[in-house]
Amino acid sequence: MSYLEAIILGIIQGLTEFLPVSSSGHLELAKVIFGDKSLPQESLTFTVVLHFATALSTLVIFRKELLQILHGLFQFKVNEEFNFSVKIIISMIPATIIGLLFEKELEAFFNGNVLLVGFMLLITGLLLFLADKAKITNHNVSYKNAFVIGISQAIAMLPGISRSGATISTSVLLGVDRTKAARFSFLMVVPLILGKVAKDFMSGSISFTDEKSGVLIAGFVASFIAGLLACNWMITLVKSSKLYYFSIYCFIVGTIAIVYSYFYL
Repeated sequence: MSYLEAIILGIIQGLTEFLPVSSSGHLELAKVIFGDKSLPQESLTFTVVLHFATALSTLVIFRKELLQILHGLFQFKVNEEFNFSVKIIISMIPATIIGLLFEKELEAFFNGNVLLVGFMLLITGLLLFLADKAKITNHNVSYKNAFVIGISQAIAMLPGISRSGATISTSVLLGVDRTKAARFSFLMVVPLILGKVAKDFMSGSISFTDEKSGVLIAGFVASFIAGLLACNWMITLVKSSKLYYFSIYCFIVGTIAIVYSYFYL
């Protein structure tokens, strides 16, 4: 992978992380277009690094909210911030279990499987379409909802299933207010990504000392900057626009990916 390709992929990640269109799916499609021949584990490592960059951009954008949550959590005082923190922890359980028990199996999916990405994008489109038809409410995320939303996040570890799309759609279908659903969706992934990156650093899976470190850094910087520039705009777009339009986009890209896999791969 060249530096230019890494930067382009970083920009794609930064732009698509906050839209319900599957950033990991777009990364896999872009890798195929670029002819990336990385091993599944190397491909997943690059994807994790880019997600880490956008997680940091999320931390920057939501720094005030995160400080409030941490303040409430470490005070051990039962209030709104403390309850929200507990719900975030509950939502992490399914993805943490799947990530720890099936890490090798997950790595195998990050091998440029265009057909898989295509079908998963269709599923994402369906979820968004159903959520768009759901009634608008102003309910908060409950503890039970947090766990169910966490299951959606675990399923979204597959490339092509939009994490934000799956979690926001699940929240809306459960009757959660869309603004609150978007906020919960963007914040719930941060601890998981930071934990995954920390684990990979300690195990040596991610290293900035070899010949590929420059490519990883280039992708990281591009993804972080794109995420910073796009985050506020993307969040506003998700909250104010109809999910129906994103579902159409996923249907179109998913169909193109499936057709491409049958006739050109």
